[in-house]
Amino acid sequence: MDKLSKYYVIGIDYGTDSCRAIVVDAVNGKELSSSVSYYPRWKAGKYINPQCNQYRQHPLDYIETLEEVVNNALASVSSEVKSRIVGISFDTTGSTPVLVDENGTPLALLPEFTENPNAMFVLWKDHTAIKEASEINLLSKTWSTDYTAYEGGIYSSEWVWSKILHLLREDTTIRNKAYSWMEHCDWITALVTGNTIPEEIYRSRCVAGHKAMWNERWDGLPSEDFLTTLDPLLSGYRKHLYTKTYTSDQVAGILSVEWAKRLGLSTQVSVSVGSLDAHIGAVGACIRPNVLTRIMGTSTCDILISDREELGDKLVQGICGQVEGSVIPGFIGMEAGQSAFGDIYSWFREVLSWPLQGILSQSKLADEETKKKLINESIEQIIPQLSIQAADIPLKEATVLALDWMNGRRTPDANQLLKGAISGLSLGTTAPMIFRALVEATAFGSKAIIDRFAREGVQINEIIAIGGISQKSPFVMQVLSDVLNMPIKVIKSEQTCALGAAMFAAVAGGVYTTVEEAQLAMGSGVLKEYFSNKENHKVYMKLYDKYLTFGSLVEEAL
Repeated sequence: MDKLSKYYVIGIDYGTDSCRAIVVDAVNGKELSSSVSYYPRWKAGKYINPQCNQYRQHPLDYIETLEEVVNNALASVSSEVKSRIVGISFDTTGSTPVLVDENGTPLALLPEFTENPNAMFVLWKDHTAIKEASEINLLSKTWSTDYTAYEGGIYSSEWVWSKILHLLREDTTIRNKAYSWMEHCDWITALVTGNTIPEEIYRSRCVAGHKAMWNERWDGLPSEDFLTTLDPLLSGYRKHLYTKTYTSDQVAGILSVEWAKRLGLSTQVSVSVGSLDAHIGAVGACIRPNVLTRIMGTSTCDILISDREELGDKLVQGICGQVEGSVIPGFIGMEAGQSAFGDIYSWFREVLSWPLQGILSQSKLADEETKKKLINESIEQIIPQLSIQAADIPLKEATVLALDWMNGRRTPDANQLLKGAISGLSLGTTAPMIFRALVEATAFGSKAIIDRFAREGVQINEIIAIGGISQKSPFVMQVLSDVLNMPIKVIKSEQTCALGAAMFAAVAGGVYTTVEEAQLAMGSGVLKEYFSNKENHKVYMKLYDKYLTFGSLVEEAL
């Protein structure tokens, strides 16, 4: 394409709670407009049961918000911009799979299953499949091929085979109709291109390699023999899935007539192969070899890329996989992370706000509108005020210690049976002290990940951070820098995952030939950099040793 001409792309980011779209100038990366829409059913609390770690999302939430965010984002740009949009790309959470019929229709879109949570997308944070994950790990270690070898050696309940097996075991009503499964990023890409046939759609290399035990060395997915030995309920699924996978610089198709009309675009818009939000976010942050990108939100994902020659045949243990081309084609992508990060702070906020919602809401001293405003204002101020108060606590007086396993442990060494814990409480312990301990725990969990990479011989030269926490929580970021004893660069873009998707859309649309070219032209740069306080780091290393000891005791007690 003529680089002197103007071309535009759309990046779509499906997060845990919402869908967001940005319209981007493909030549310089400037964001022209954006829109966010929250999943209506999810927001209403439907299909979730935190007590048993069940988190399901209805496909209609994804469809409705997609149409809304794209149309809203395009409403504020000119007709000329709309006419020169050449590409669109999606990223989603993962592993977030769904059972589908032979047409690739999610079962929840069929009349008989519309209110059945087992027919819906199983969100990444759903941990109902812990038993199934354990069985996969046990079988893999005795099988002729260890299919977990490139998954860090441990398969997780957060990943697709565990979840699909759990659904089939739990719900006899869906078994006869279930024909195959799709990940969210593959299904939404297939939907807008008009071909959802399970055997024909473009499957993401990223999600296949990191979540489904796909690897070229054993001709794709685990063998039929392995899967049926695991459980006969999985019989036949492999032949309805895939052998080949695609990196996200590849074109999956063009917008169908239906979706071009629904989104107000042309049928000449190229759609790239989808990917996972963290990996795409790392691209948007302009990741380079040996630079750790931390995507900091409800959970964290830590993404690294490495040259094939540098990593060689090394299998990094205890992480969420290493997959060639999962982040940038030509490099080995590695993933780690924490099952809960911002979710821990949100949990503590909910605990503290119980009197507001449970008592103040029933008060007769104020009218309903006033009570609602007071409650909302108070809840919004809990974390900011806790952060201010916690920052003022001298580090030497930090006597409370916590573990960051409120939603299990993702890495190092996945174990979703683990629970969080807090020690050192006394009658003098305050809410800011507990909050500080929780923040420190999330930082210690981050250090455990970096230590594992170092132990496995993977070099980390720099850390960059994206996500809401990195931009909105200076206290958290400073504690993290102090604990890691490394500078942390915060990326300027507020929608880095969507920007990464836009970069891949620019490649799919023909503006660039490689994603590296797109990064060079479209990157947003650095907003702020945090530097470690060396004296604080010395104190934190003593606390970190206690954190590791505390964690070992809790884990051994299970």
